[in-house]
Amino acid sequence: RELAVEDAKELVAELCAGLYTQGHVSGTGGGISIRAGDRIVMAPSGVQKERMEACDMFVLSADGTVEQTPVARPPPNKPPKLSECAPLFMSAYELRNAGAVLHGHSMNAMLASLMFEDEFQITHVEMIKGIAGHGFYDTLRVPIIENTARECELTDRLREAMAKYPKSYAVLVKRHGVYVWGDTWIQAKTQFESYEYLFETAVKMRGMGIDCSLPPTTRHALMDWTDADGAGGGQCKRAKTTGNGVPAASKQHKFIVLDIEGTVAPISFVHEEMFPYARARLGEYLRGSGTSVERDIALVRAWANESGRGSAFEGVSAEEDVVAACVKVCEEDMDADRKSTALKSVQGNIWTTGFADGSIKVPLFQDVPSRIVEWYRQGIKTYIYSSGSRKAQRDLFGHTTVGDLRPYLQGFFDTTSGSKIDSASYENIALSLGAEHPDEILFATDNGLEAVAAREAGWRVVLLERPGNGPLDPAHRKAFEILPDFSSIIM
Repeated sequence: RELAVEDAKELVAELCAGLYTQGHVSGTGGGISIRAGDRIVMAPSGVQKERMEACDMFVLSADGTVEQTPVARPPPNKPPKLSECAPLFMSAYELRNAGAVLHGHSMNAMLASLMFEDEFQITHVEMIKGIAGHGFYDTLRVPIIENTARECELTDRLREAMAKYPKSYAVLVKRHGVYVWGDTWIQAKTQFESYEYLFETAVKMRGMGIDCSLPPTTRHALMDWTDADGAGGGQCKRAKTTGNGVPAASKQHKFIVLDIEGTVAPISFVHEEMFPYARARLGEYLRGSGTSVERDIALVRAWANESGRGSAFEGVSAEEDVVAACVKVCEEDMDADRKSTALKSVQGNIWTTGFADGSIKVPLFQDVPSRIVEWYRQGIKTYIYSSGSRKAQRDLFGHTTVGDLRPYLQGFFDTTSGSKIDSASYENIALSLGAEHPDEILFATDNGLEAVAAREAGWRVVLLERPGNGPLDPAHRKAFEILPDFSSIIM
């Protein structure tokens, strides 16, 4: 339901009183504004925020014009004055389509602005999940801008920071405070409180000699913070350990190579979400411009010739006809489950857009994040080998439901290294890894044919039997170690 102006006035007064109690708007500082339909309700400047009433609020139009000025209270109260924050508040409404903007002067926000030069960073703290689009493993980044004598002079700097950090819902002002916004007043308030918690945490961690911008190095970081469906926010669960409390990991294997589909992420997500997402946008993407589109069209045409379908492009010169022929080739490959390099490049570039705008967030199996982090802590190098392009792989692990796991991965391999069912591909990868012996490498996959090829190359192999995966071939079931999850891997 759209918030009415009078209701928004009451809400601003109520929220300001709450922020005062929490130490965010003491000494008449700070303020709040809330969108009410096509109007903006804004707290006045220079008043005791905890004593404000609904009748004290300004009402502005969507372009920032004052439409309603509150009636002055008798002395010793000052005449009502529009907040100098108004241009900054309006920037969030204009650039982010915000539903509310909060500005606070807490000690924690001010100190946090001094901890970094121009970008606050914190990672591996549970409350990061209180900020939209972020997970436990993400590094939360908040731009820091220099203060000015008057707040209205901060507008250009704030707008530049908002443009540079499209995923941030806050801007810190050095030696001053913070501006926070959200799509609704509820989200803005929630995120304001979450940011405050994170600022306080960072300040206290600094006092303990801990760098909040770096992943932890203790075993406390090795907990699994995902819930049963891998979406995050659930029960903590440690990976399985040996009898002496040391994780069941390798002293002799130096490398782990992981498949993606059916191994780290559910097959259903890949087939029911990612593939249809790319298919629906093939034409739109290929009609676009830029180097990546031109390269992909060339790849598709070359692949069509190589696979005996070059006739699709014979006599075709008009741009729309070329696009239609490319779409046809890509759709044929998708229908036949052909993992061509051309198709994977096209899909990867389409998915990049979906990851960037938040349309795609990848759910991982519950055990995956903690084990990847644990292997990293133990000095075991983890790589990915998938039929998807390396770019798509990087995007996928950078946009999981629990955050960005790329810092824990050492590299990515795709079909440019060779077919996943050809042992020569695994021999090439072993050379790229610098392994002295192929049995230093463990490969985890759900595909029996890939397992056979890796073993032929001398790798150790485990087959994953995940929920939603197809049945394993009986011969492969007999030939390989079958595990239900990563916590069962003993290297």
